[in-house]
Amino acid sequence: MSEKLCFTPAVELASRIRRRDLSPVEAVEAFLARIEERNGAINAYVTVIGDEAREAAREAERAVMAGELLGLLHGVPVAIKDLFDYKAGVRNTFGSKPLAGHVPRQHATYVERLEGAGAIVLGKTNTPEFGHKGATDNFLFGPTSTPFAPGKNAGGSSGGSAAAVADGMCAIAQGTDAGGSIRIPASFCGVYGFKASFGRVASATRPDAFLSHTPFSHSGPLSRTVEDAALMLGAMAGSHPRDPFSLPDEGTDYVAATRRPVGGMRIAYSPNFGVFPVEERVLSVVEEAVRAFEEAGAHVEEANVGFERDQREMCELWIREVGVKSAEIVSNLKDAGVADLLGEHKNDLTPEFADLLEKGHAMGAVEYRKDEVVRTEVFDAIQDLFDEYDLLVTPTLAVPPFDNADDGNTLGPSEVNGEEVDPLLGW
Repeated sequence: MSEKLCFTPAVELASRIRRRDLSPVEAVEAFLARIEERNGAINAYVTVIGDEAREAAREAERAVMAGELLGLLHGVPVAIKDLFDYKAGVRNTFGSKPLAGHVPRQHATYVERLEGAGAIVLGKTNTPEFGHKGATDNFLFGPTSTPFAPGKNAGGSSGGSAAAVADGMCAIAQGTDAGGSIRIPASFCGVYGFKASFGRVASATRPDAFLSHTPFSHSGPLSRTVEDAALMLGAMAGSHPRDPFSLPDEGTDYVAATRRPVGGMRIAYSPNFGVFPVEERVLSVVEEAVRAFEEAGAHVEEANVGFERDQREMCELWIREVGVKSAEIVSNLKDAGVADLLGEHKNDLTPEFADLLEKGHAMGAVEYRKDEVVRTEVFDAIQDLFDEYDLLVTPTLAVPPFDNADDGNTLGPSEVNGEEVDPLLGW
């Protein structure tokens, strides 16, 4: 019964708790037992806050019994990422050895909203150092596996969250995404990852309120059902006066939106965006899945995406952008007296991340701004498609999950179908 509870959809858990058919205490205990049983093999969680979760569950039960107004996720156990997803008073390491004992004093905006909606945080989930690559592994905690093939990487950078959801160690989990960090582990772990429009989920970052625009950084749900993702998004979404990019609340019912029929929709299918090598065993799975849209009454066409740059050039652009952002973040940590990562702690960093920081520091201002021209080309090519189609369907990744390394530094393949790709993200 406990294992069955751990794979019950969050929508159903929330409903059962609301009608007093399930105690939040019972739900939390089931998930904590599952974590105790499974986390050693998967390494999804890096910090578990069992005592705090139990106390929150008892308070959630009291509120139910008192007939108080309950939030969308009241009593639902969730996991949050160990990156920029702060929960005040709980260790937040960024997957970095020098920050193994770092404890923030503030909540991330969306973590605060999840708890405000009644969600109960079970702990923090594994991520690559500062989220710099698409595989979850680091020198501090080691790799996270996909539950479907232990020893194969869960993907990143929200790999711990995706693996926890897939293996029933939480009902739903929060992830962040700038270059695939929700979508990559969702693909490797067989769950749903949703990266909402930039600004839909507010993030009041400090000391730099403008941090998240280059590249765009989003927070969003990882779940086992689409409806669960919609429910979680409803709790996270909304504007914030301290986020200059947050979008106004349009009053959208995201759960209801999942029930819209797709009959009559025009869907563009791109197997490779015209420029990316994709393994045949991935393409065969996606092509079979695309047929479901036609069976549901949609019109599907294979479409040409008008990218004018090759995949290496676009990947290198993204890495430059995230290098500058990471260099600023690390510099701010130094200014705040937290740690000098490129100074005394440089040898403790993942070599690729240290190199990324140095390249970010060396980037010229004009060179950095001119990258936005290529970024605009990519944006226009996608918008051109949406002039004609309602949806664009593509593979998420070029390869299936790959083996974990044994040195804390798992990387992806350096070539796909004989074509060179960047092992950090190019696959």
